[in-house]
Amino acid sequence: MTAAAQHRDLLAEAAAGQLVLPAYGRASLTDVLPSVAAAMGVTGQADVLGLPPAKRYVVALVDGLGWSITRSALGHARWLGKRFAQARPVTVGAPSTTATSLTSLGSGLVPGAHGIVGYMFRPEVGRPVMNALTWDSDVDPHHLQPHPTVLERLHDEGVAVARVMPARHQGSGLTESGLRGGEFIGIRHEDDLESRTQRTVSASRSSDRSLVYVYDRSVDHTGHGQGVGSEAWLIALESTDAWLADLRARLDDDTCLVVTGDHGMVDVPFENRLCFEEEPELQRGVDDLAGEARLRQLYTDEPEAVARRWSSVLGERAWVRTREEAIAEGWFGAVDDTVVDRIGDVLVAARDRWAVMSTTLPGEFTLVGMHGSLTGDEMVVPLLVDHPATSNGAAARG
Repeated sequence: MTAAAQHRDLLAEAAAGQLVLPAYGRASLTDVLPSVAAAMGVTGQADVLGLPPAKRYVVALVDGLGWSITRSALGHARWLGKRFAQARPVTVGAPSTTATSLTSLGSGLVPGAHGIVGYMFRPEVGRPVMNALTWDSDVDPHHLQPHPTVLERLHDEGVAVARVMPARHQGSGLTESGLRGGEFIGIRHEDDLESRTQRTVSASRSSDRSLVYVYDRSVDHTGHGQGVGSEAWLIALESTDAWLADLRARLDDDTCLVVTGDHGMVDVPFENRLCFEEEPELQRGVDDLAGEARLRQLYTDEPEAVARRWSSVLGERAWVRTREEAIAEGWFGAVDDTVVDRIGDVLVAARDRWAVMSTTLPGEFTLVGMHGSLTGDEMVVPLLVDHPATSNGAAARG
């Protein structure tokens, strides 16, 4: 199947409201940095995305930049809008959440291999559920995710690697787990776009061979608080778009800029929010509730019975799978033996605009926009490649 046909099939599946499986090894966030490494001439890496050859790359990760929500608002994103026709749809991994996606991007591994299997999960049998985003656990990130990242491998190959990120992320569990390797360049104030741009450009020019990863979260942060498509969200998109345009203009022409996202987002109406503590049938047999409102992970000694009860209560409002069913279906890719028990015994992926809330997580009730499930709105993100020094311009080959 050609790449164009794959794109059409993926977008058709997403538009039809079907469960969208990750396209690992073909067109997923996991494939981005290995493809970049191969395009830079690093041996042992596969360029499945057909990226243009370049010695210097900048990869900009815009948190919350989903395919469908971005395409619907291109009138507020001039730079993205001029290039979106050449953008490629790719999937994130499962769940469609930041902790899993950033680790997939940085490590080049599927969630079943890197082991950051959700926003909240149980790191080991008998251990309490941990939050992978805030890393509210004493578990060693190098133990939980022991595989070398692509950033580390590139650094070992002599590539100047830099990560331009909020300063507070330095040394965090999530950073050390999935984005370790090379120089950390901390930005003290996230709204200081000038400093972020200057330091990204400087890092890119620091060597004949360089890779710079730079992170922006304003679209995601605003979507959670104000909703997708809200006036505040559109302003955040406009600001991010202007930042990308300025970054591209100041990068050297021989530097390839890649822009992508870690998940999309959907707004969940208050009337579509079920509360776990108010549903006795949902509570029966559940030892620990993990995941997030759009994708719950349940730990239980009776997975088949719990899955039946949740399927009966939720009906068409969710896809319910046992762990074995989700693994067989390809949610997490090939799963290492050390990772299996981290995945919930039962997984509940919300459909349409539904969510399962918990009073133990009061912060969830303040959210308007949410993500984590396997709908097209959450799973599909753009991969935009801009390289003025090649005849391809803004389009990736293939």
